[in-house]
Amino acid sequence: MSNQSTHDRRELILTGAHVIDPANNIDGPMDVAILDGKIAEVGQDLSTESADRVLDLSRSYLTPGIIDMHAHVAISHHRSNLSLDPHVNTFSSGVTTVVDAGTVGWRDFTDFREQVIDTATIRVLTYVNIVGKGMGGEWEHDVQDMNPRLAAATAREFSDVVVGIKTAHYWARRQFDEEHPPWAGVDLAVEAGELCDMPVMVDFFPWLPERPYDELILKHLRPGDIHTHVFAQQFPVLNAEGVVNDFMWEARERGVIFDIGHGSASFWYRNAVPAWEQGFPPDSISTDLHTGNLNGYVFDMQTTMNKYLAIGMPLGELIARSTVNPAAEIGRPDLGTLSVGAEADIAVFALEQGNFSFVDCGRARLPASQRLKCEMTLRAGEIVYNPNGSCLPAWREAPPSYWTMKDVERFIPESSIPRR
Repeated sequence: MSNQSTHDRRELILTGAHVIDPANNIDGPMDVAILDGKIAEVGQDLSTESADRVLDLSRSYLTPGIIDMHAHVAISHHRSNLSLDPHVNTFSSGVTTVVDAGTVGWRDFTDFREQVIDTATIRVLTYVNIVGKGMGGEWEHDVQDMNPRLAAATAREFSDVVVGIKTAHYWARRQFDEEHPPWAGVDLAVEAGELCDMPVMVDFFPWLPERPYDELILKHLRPGDIHTHVFAQQFPVLNAEGVVNDFMWEARERGVIFDIGHGSASFWYRNAVPAWEQGFPPDSISTDLHTGNLNGYVFDMQTTMNKYLAIGMPLGELIARSTVNPAAEIGRPDLGTLSVGAEADIAVFALEQGNFSFVDCGRARLPASQRLKCEMTLRAGEIVYNPNGSCLPAWREAPPSYWTMKDVERFIPESSIPRR
């Protein structure tokens, strides 16, 4: 069944692909029409007569733009060296929305908004760190700088780009004291989340009897709050017999969200694979991409997705946990979908067959017989990643403009051009 558009003209029609759009229960051959940067029509055998351009994507998979809901892209944040430019290793994975995971707190948020969010081609959303100074140093443990009122006020003021509150790294592997009570970071972040009516994402270390993991997910987090890094080595996902602990199922039943947040140290097959085999997958897939793992073992979103493909997750479920699920978790149901009227954020993948392998944070390898490889990414209807040059002419058949020197002033300073 096709979703009909009120427009007769279509700028671009993508034909022949296998479309996977879990938000609309689509999983099969479909064509997609785009007009004015938005999805105009989705259906089988669309007429191409009114199209300005037609692109044949036969043998490819077409999905909504991928959402990476945990990365670090606040390159304006002078206190931290974690962040990458948001365009690094994102479009090349089909990612059209990247969510900064609380690099910046309420003190520096305006700079982040003006210098990164508002200038990026990719969509940048963000969590506000409960710590005013954000991430990157000893100040992350300063309870006095954890201000729920100001964090919530920032989230409300910038609600078009803020998706929640973040707490991270608080007092891990240290003895608690009067200035550093066990649950300060979590409880103050949840208080801010209550004030702004947004979810909280928690980066957590279960340390000493005063701060057990099951208490985090059963008592401190609310339905809709997110525990990222769920399959890190420090979490008792499995009991001594290798069985998923009962409190994991209970927390999921309560509505707590479990996100991968791969990172440099937070994704281990020894937790993730047995959990998958026992029916406990992550709710969402994300990278925690930053300067410390760009070249291993995260690399990018498609590599992280491919690890779950290798574990055995069906392709449709994999796409759901990378599109519609994170969209719901961050309160942006307008994203991660190919619904008519939605912004035309699209990823196109090849499903390659061969001998591959993927490495976790413990430097253990998982073999794989297939992998996704991004072939094209569209952001708001514009092709922003196109390594194969699809729809471009072969160089010998290029138009006259190709053979003409142009924009000389771009290469030669005006002052060096002789004047007669």
